[in-house]
Amino acid sequence: MMGIPGSGLAKGLAVTLRTMTRKSHTAQYPEVQPELPPRTRGVIGLFEENCTVCMLCARECPDWCIYIDSHKETVPPAAPGGRERSRNVLDRFAIDFSLCMYCGICIEVCPFDALFWSPEFEYAETDIRDLTHERDKLREWMWTVPAPPALDPGAEEPKEIAAARKTADKLASELENRTGQEGDA
Repeated sequence: MMGIPGSGLAKGLAVTLRTMTRKSHTAQYPEVQPELPPRTRGVIGLFEENCTVCMLCARECPDWCIYIDSHKETVPPAAPGGRERSRNVLDRFAIDFSLCMYCGICIEVCPFDALFWSPEFEYAETDIRDLTHERDKLREWMWTVPAPPALDPGAEEPKEIAAARKTADKLASELENRTGQEGDA
């Protein structure tokens, strides 16, 4: 069923006339910073101490914008008679923000919490090649990452913490029993 010819144009003009009378709100951006939510997704920061060079972030990235280079180092045995171990050492960690689509998959798949969202969003460059941030720049973004929200006081304790507490209590009681027995002897 067709309407009256030109009715769509009339509806559009009515919307235009209604909005023309309203006062517009213009954000004076460079001078006035916007009020952003505390956990805003801006840029990705790297907590290098947690990175084990497992490469999960680079493998799962749909844009292939994460570049990681590493080498293996031999670690001496922890105890006498033990064997030497090898571990990966991070040489390069870079993210090309001209390719990144800010999906957050790299942050989600990181099993060691080495990547975080920083609320910083002002990192524009005049040259696109400068949007590849190396690990020193990614480390700087970590200073702007807000602390995680507090746990709900009524929430159940995580099972990992409960198991660790149980083991620690057991070891503490065994140690007390040993010291008590040595004191009796």
